[in-house]
Amino acid sequence: MPQLPRRSLLMGVAIAGVATQVPSIRPAAAAPHRTAPAGERTGAAPGLDAGVPLRWLEGGTPAALVGATWGVPWPRGALARGQELSLTTTAGTVVPVQTWPIGFWPDGTVKWTAHAVGTDVPPATEYLLRPGQPAAPDVPLRVVESAKLIEVDTGVVRCRIARRGRVLVPAVVRGDRTVATNGTLVCLRKDDPGDHEAGTVRQEGFTSDIHAVTIEQRGPVRAVVRIEGRHRADRGRREWLPFTVRLYFYAGSDGIRMVHTFVFDGNDKKDFISGLGVRFQVPMTDQPHDRHVRFAGDGAGVLGEAVRGITGLRRDPGAVVRQAQVAGRPTPELSTWDTRVSSRLHLIPAWGDFSLRQLSDGCFDIRKRTSAGHGWIQVDTGRRAAGLGYVGGISGGLAFGVKDFWQLHPTQLDVRGAASDTAEVTAWLWSPDATPMDLRFYHDGMGQDTYPEQLEGLEITYEDYEPGFGSPYGIARTTELSFWALDGTPSAGRIAELAAAVRTPPLIVAPPAHLHAAGVFGDWSPVDRSTDARREIEDRLDFLFDFHRNQVEQRSWYGFWNYGDIMHSYDPDRHVWRYDVGGYAWANSELSPDLWLWYQYLRSGRADVFRFAEAMTRHTGEVDVYHLGRYRDLGTRHGVLHWADSAKQLRISSAAYRRFYYFLTADERVGDLMRDLVDADRTFLVLDPIRKIRTEPYEPDPHALSVGTGTDWSGLAAAFLTEWERGGNPIALRKLVNSARTIAAMPNGFIQGSGLYDLDTGAYAPAEPTVSVGSLGAVFGLVEICSELVDLLDLPDFTDAWLQYCRLYNGTAAEQIAETGVSFGSLNLRQAHARLTAYAAARTGNAALAARAWQEFHTGHAGYPRNLNWRSERVEGSAVLKPVDEAGFVSTNASSQYGLAAIQCLALVGDHLPA
Repeated sequence: MPQLPRRSLLMGVAIAGVATQVPSIRPAAAAPHRTAPAGERTGAAPGLDAGVPLRWLEGGTPAALVGATWGVPWPRGALARGQELSLTTTAGTVVPVQTWPIGFWPDGTVKWTAHAVGTDVPPATEYLLRPGQPAAPDVPLRVVESAKLIEVDTGVVRCRIARRGRVLVPAVVRGDRTVATNGTLVCLRKDDPGDHEAGTVRQEGFTSDIHAVTIEQRGPVRAVVRIEGRHRADRGRREWLPFTVRLYFYAGSDGIRMVHTFVFDGNDKKDFISGLGVRFQVPMTDQPHDRHVRFAGDGAGVLGEAVRGITGLRRDPGAVVRQAQVAGRPTPELSTWDTRVSSRLHLIPAWGDFSLRQLSDGCFDIRKRTSAGHGWIQVDTGRRAAGLGYVGGISGGLAFGVKDFWQLHPTQLDVRGAASDTAEVTAWLWSPDATPMDLRFYHDGMGQDTYPEQLEGLEITYEDYEPGFGSPYGIARTTELSFWALDGTPSAGRIAELAAAVRTPPLIVAPPAHLHAAGVFGDWSPVDRSTDARREIEDRLDFLFDFHRNQVEQRSWYGFWNYGDIMHSYDPDRHVWRYDVGGYAWANSELSPDLWLWYQYLRSGRADVFRFAEAMTRHTGEVDVYHLGRYRDLGTRHGVLHWADSAKQLRISSAAYRRFYYFLTADERVGDLMRDLVDADRTFLVLDPIRKIRTEPYEPDPHALSVGTGTDWSGLAAAFLTEWERGGNPIALRKLVNSARTIAAMPNGFIQGSGLYDLDTGAYAPAEPTVSVGSLGAVFGLVEICSELVDLLDLPDFTDAWLQYCRLYNGTAAEQIAETGVSFGSLNLRQAHARLTAYAAARTGNAALAARAWQEFHTGHAGYPRNLNWRSERVEGSAVLKPVDEAGFVSTNASSQYGLAAIQCLALVGDHLPA
């Protein structure tokens, strides 16, 4: 697939200027079905003047943070472009804040704003955001450019960023002290995974090489610098593993946040990554007994070690001296020590190297040695390290941390040379002490060389195999890191606070009532337990979330390439999820668990739901999607390996799954992922999604591509909508409108199932009447995207076509025949489609349809019927490897669609819910 000119294609223009370049669009009236739920009596979102109440996601007040960035939605017409916003505590204390728009309504008013605060945010549990002059920080953040460097000054630290070369960050300076130098990315590669007892394994090193540096944002509170490049061999000319690193700076902060992304572009049979990390040098100027290494362990636990320890010796230097060293404070002058110690300091070993390794989710170990060439000494072990380390002395040092450290194992934090003039720290995203990264396919094909054989394999293991398609070429992973340039060795308590900020970066959020009143993300309503019937559904929604979250822990669904995903189906005979059975293993967004989790967060405001959805968004947008190569922009269907299945489809890569996280956090990386998809329709020139079941010859024609109106178009529409929403891109809007109009113009609209799509215009060609309705068409975001489009685009024919599909999917054969001439047959997932019936009922005011929706929902066809025994059971003893909770009726498909059906039926026809 040729590389596409995305940057030239996506020259954004303001929404106000779009109308002259695309078909005319009038803002639609507010949807009649989107009303506040009867049971939510805590109040709708306050008016613009009253302000938007905000709080920290986890509650309370964070003790440490680098800075915070978050998003807030606004009702249509409420916030004019250019309107300034101020932030205060509820007590009225002003908070320095930086604001910028990240989403717009069709009328040009602001839909989403992003906001940033630094570390000087006044501690409070709640804040108010409202119109007004924003407060400026005492010392605004500054960005200074030269031909070779970019320097960002937060008022506390100055970070120098190179424009070219191997070193990304030449120096981090605090005051008159250089705290860190030579910030680089490092990679180790082996040519064999080392799974043979005999043979020689060759290892080579690679270091980052900068190709481009962009200042994406500059002050006064927040600055963002993006660095792009590749890893280049330390010896030789090879370049591989493209990377994108973003550095985030906040006014008044001594911390730097890093978001590190790399894409695998190697040969999975020859290129085995044996180490991947971020490295800095730290000047060491203090005496060895005033130098310190710290590691955060389990919970609030901290290991504190001096490079040259003076406690536990045969001779005692004095209690004051010992207490100062343990605390990391300057020790008294040597003249005050017991001379039996001070005269023999040169005989006390100096421990220069330290290593914390988290090679599994259940165990870490810490080792140390005096220097290279000498043996390691075991320090201690623990279960789950927080992922934070420190090296330095009483005059300053560097703290460094990796988010999701144990969840993304194998990871490692290294300190080398702390007894010398310069220590070296490496935050390993893949530990060099672990088995090399092995991305090879897991079987030899078993003779499935033809489509008929592959379809037979699908019938038994549910794996859609095809030779060569199980390639990891183009998959990616994003990791978040934090660094602090400190003016001294922090106390153990401060290390624990920094570790908490690494483990769970503080985030500010708006409450469900405001999110709902703003009218974003379609059909949902805040949690409501005002009646027994509502309470029953809410309890079951909580049960399903809690069960799946706990299964992640009990089944150890962790690891560098796995964390964030959940399994697809359960095997009650073995009491395990079907981790090794073809398409029943990893879910890979099948039937939209991403959507279920995000809607459950919107309505509940629960921090644990947000963090679960966040991990899934990071995983599914990176690992389950191709970012390079022939499958670029496509996602991979569920399987034993995340990239194993030969079904490469837009239904997995869909921007519908990423929009929530982007707008709630303003995360630039997720923004990149969605922008990449805006021309994903070109993938239909490369790969025919239904190539294995076609009965007639098919040659892709860019002006007549076979594109489905269900899972295919929902992915395209989500990308077009989001790109237009973010900045008014005219090409995205034109394709969105043209495709919506021409789907409606086909004789049976969405019921046609597919059509011939023009890549240049986004329009479907006129077609003869046909009926092709599948059970999966609407359950990969089509329901949610169409609901938003009906309200955003004034296209009555499109609305009618969508309502027809919603009415007829679960309708009777007679109703289907009356409108289309054909019965749809026996369709699956009727509980999931109850929300379509509910949508039609709410849109038309049809009480009979509302009653039918609840009957469909409670019957539970291909889902969870109301009369299930909604419980899990504990399984222990020799039947299982370890005690687990089992609910044999649960599958991720059913949970996702039950969750979405419940949430949307409650929002749309909750007032018709039978007792």
